[in-house]
Amino acid sequence: MISVVLLYLAVGAFAGVLAGLLGIGGGLVIVPLLVFSFTLQGIPQEVLMHLALGTSLASIIFTSVASYRAHDKRGAVRWDVFRLVTPGIIVGGLVGAGVASYMSSGLLKGIFVCFLYYVGSQMLLGIKPKASRELPGTAGLAGAGGVIGMVSSIVGIGGGTMSVPFLSFCNVPMHAAIGTASAIGLPIALAGTLGYVVSGFSDPVTPAYSLGYVYIPALLGIICASWFTAPLGAKLAHALPVAKLSKIFAVLLFVVATKMLLSLF
Repeated sequence: MISVVLLYLAVGAFAGVLAGLLGIGGGLVIVPLLVFSFTLQGIPQEVLMHLALGTSLASIIFTSVASYRAHDKRGAVRWDVFRLVTPGIIVGGLVGAGVASYMSSGLLKGIFVCFLYYVGSQMLLGIKPKASRELPGTAGLAGAGGVIGMVSSIVGIGGGTMSVPFLSFCNVPMHAAIGTASAIGLPIALAGTLGYVVSGFSDPVTPAYSLGYVYIPALLGIICASWFTAPLGAKLAHALPVAKLSKIFAVLLFVVATKMLLSLF
């Protein structure tokens, strides 16, 4: 058990540094690292992706709180948008986790691989949406929240890679878009985690120390380590060429996606 905890402390430390350095969502890093770690640990392939996604979302509950509080101190969270988008986020997050529970681990991995290629392409090419419209009304924001929540839950992320471009497209200033996205990450993570916990209770293949599709040793290691290393990453961001590092990371995403893709065959 000690070696397992140390493994996940290393996962959390690495994820924390990258999140602080590049400002990327935790799940984008944590899910591939968990897939690799679970494979080493010999966790059954049938539930490997489900556990990686559920555990990633559970860890984001804790990291999103620290993130949105920091942004809120700078007045960068649009709480009016948060209130309108959250009902859709919750419904979408629960639906996404429920849908994922009926998918095979291989299909979930394939979806995640496609998402990695998508995000990697955006980072490498510097693709950003142009602000070309205003925020939609109550129904529009709830609908957008439903889509963001469902997709984020299926791929185990806090939703920043979707909500930031959406808010920017709707003429929300970038600093407010990032701050609001960090707050939106909390209901995404809560709803998604609840969905993965409930749907995983009836699965007999989950390993010991699991709560549904959330693997507790990995969750504890990630939370403890990333809490301390994320500030280090943020500090390094002021000393290193982050623009170049983002492109390097985009290439790394392509490598990881390709490796995961090949493991399907």
